[in-house]
Amino acid sequence: MTSAFFIPTVNLMGAGCLVDAADAIKSHGFRNGLIVTDKVLNEIGVVEKVAALLAERDVQTAVFDGTQPNPTIGNVEAGLAILKENGCDFVISLGGGSPHDCAKGIALVATNGGNIGDYEGVDQSAKAQLPLIAINTTAGTASEMTRFCIITDEARHIKMAIVDKNTTPLISVNDPELMLAKPASLTAATGMDALTHAVEAYVSTAASPITDAVAIKAIELIQANLRTAVNDGQNLAAREQMAYAQFMAGMAFNNASLGYVHAMAHQLGGFYDLPHGVCNAILLPHVQRYNAQVCPSRLRDVAKAMGVNVDALSPEEGAEAALNAIQELSKDVGIPAGLEVLGAKADDIPVLADNALKDACGFTNPKQATHEEICEIFRNAM
Repeated sequence: MTSAFFIPTVNLMGAGCLVDAADAIKSHGFRNGLIVTDKVLNEIGVVEKVAALLAERDVQTAVFDGTQPNPTIGNVEAGLAILKENGCDFVISLGGGSPHDCAKGIALVATNGGNIGDYEGVDQSAKAQLPLIAINTTAGTASEMTRFCIITDEARHIKMAIVDKNTTPLISVNDPELMLAKPASLTAATGMDALTHAVEAYVSTAASPITDAVAIKAIELIQANLRTAVNDGQNLAAREQMAYAQFMAGMAFNNASLGYVHAMAHQLGGFYDLPHGVCNAILLPHVQRYNAQVCPSRLRDVAKAMGVNVDALSPEEGAEAALNAIQELSKDVGIPAGLEVLGAKADDIPVLADNALKDACGFTNPKQATHEEICEIFRNAM
């Protein structure tokens, strides 16, 4: 059996590496970039900081700061218009998963044409996207280094999963100095998103020895550092370890893919515009309880990575310990207990389940579910 391993060509890590990124951009000969970000990062001066570093290196920039928390087809089209107006030859995504995904959409359509919806599914594009440098400001989504691009179709009220090797950034940048003082709620949500990536990749039917290794290490680092990062946002050491953890979780799911947690969470985000990381965190133990029917030994490994002594536990007991450890971590970092708190409605579950079963992320779940089983997982998570 053959496999391919996808990752950006260059990945810059550690405090102060933003300057290294600016040097790398200059060395590539890029002249005019589009910074794709959100209004908050623009208002607090992070965009200005990046633009100034590039200006010192004779690289000009235009800015699109209209990315929504769940980026839309409309966001991609608006950003693409600014890119064309300014003749940009590369794209910079600055922020968390939303700006990264929006930038991927812009860069992909810039070279392939059409509408971002044309590329829903797996490897639907013909050409490499415009070069993308992805500068991360949160520790969670790993979108700065993956081939996944999630865009909301406003008309259908769904999130489109675009899984395409051509959306892989050229350079990823994880400078923990940009992650300091992020709100506790955002830190918690993105951290639990990273945990979900690692767990889903570890139990995936496409897992390999490489993805297993980075997934387990990511889980260990999240267990050891997420609570500190949430409670002490200025703790640079915890922020740096979380940056490594989310990156390794990204390496895992970028190559082993994901499962029903993401397939279901995408529907909640598209239908209600809910925060992705929080939806993942709530769904994670419920989906893994379903998966424990077929992969209890794998979940026992997850429990061990989360600090549980599993030596005397059977695979089934270890799987239950993993679920308890996940729920304990969620509670400690302030994740709501159920989807109903977020505004999800039981009456919508059949439609949510319909769409979840069509989501590409579910294809590698360790046990394939019926419509009623997905509905039951949703009900349990309410």
